[in-house]
Amino acid sequence: MTAGRPMPTQDDVLGYFDTLSNWGRWGDDDELGTLNHITDDVRLAAARAVRHGRSVSCAWEVAVPEDMERSTTTCPCAADMPGAEDMPVPGFHNDRRWGFSSERLGVTFHGNTLTHVDSPCHIFWDGMMYNGRSHSLVDAATGSAWASVTAAANGIITRGVLLDIASVRDVPWLEPGQGVFPDDLEEAERRQGVRVRSGDAVLLRTGYGRVRHETGAVSGFTQAGWHASCLPWLHEREVALIGADTPQDVQPSGYEGVLMPVHAVSLVAMGLWMLDNCDLEACATTAAELGQWDFHLAVAPVRFAGTSGSPVNPIATF
Repeated sequence: MTAGRPMPTQDDVLGYFDTLSNWGRWGDDDELGTLNHITDDVRLAAARAVRHGRSVSCAWEVAVPEDMERSTTTCPCAADMPGAEDMPVPGFHNDRRWGFSSERLGVTFHGNTLTHVDSPCHIFWDGMMYNGRSHSLVDAATGSAWASVTAAANGIITRGVLLDIASVRDVPWLEPGQGVFPDDLEEAERRQGVRVRSGDAVLLRTGYGRVRHETGAVSGFTQAGWHASCLPWLHEREVALIGADTPQDVQPSGYEGVLMPVHAVSLVAMGLWMLDNCDLEACATTAAELGQWDFHLAVAPVRFAGTSGSPVNPIATF
């Protein structure tokens, strides 16, 4: 799928760490990166994208026990549970009608399965994180002291734009290893009658979600996704957040010395936050039905202190 396209060399891609860098753009202490593009006016414009009032999830359900370890406690009558006699509230002993259930959860959300957001501290390049901070700020016991997911504690609320590349190429899905290029993005804009603008979140549909729904397959390390040549396009358009129905980077990347150029340049140089492993099938079906490819997008990371991301359930409202 590269015939006739001007392809950046590996040296060009390595140069993106400098030419696309946002270090210092919003101050030396900035941890938000491209989320700074989401201004009050951008959020107001996102609200105006709601024209039908229909909401859809862009996340996969977290399966138990495949994706999550769960220990569930059930107590039909709380007054009978061990230790109830020591509770200081008299009503706790006397009310014989209420019970409860509770859970202890364990989940590894980075990878190829769960829908999650990556914050800038997720990736290092030459031992550095976004805005010139050392990897040493990430501690095994306390997590990251820089650019963790809690930088987005107020949520990511912006206009989302779905670019359906599988439909642009008139295929049910892109095959593993097929990259998405800037001309694909612009052809999707043309066909869909939408244009990506500053502060937008761009969600990339390769069709892999359809594969997962139909076969249950979860990709290994070969997948469709963003090609590194899209990075200057994303920088020029001032995109705030990117997502895909795969873990973002096309694999193989096409660059022997840069395993995941989209992840590395986006998170380290640009401070561009990412949504991995979205389920975009309902979003695409709704967009096609309504003839509307932009929407209000709400992403609310869990405020896990010091973590490099969070499981999320992005909601698109048309």
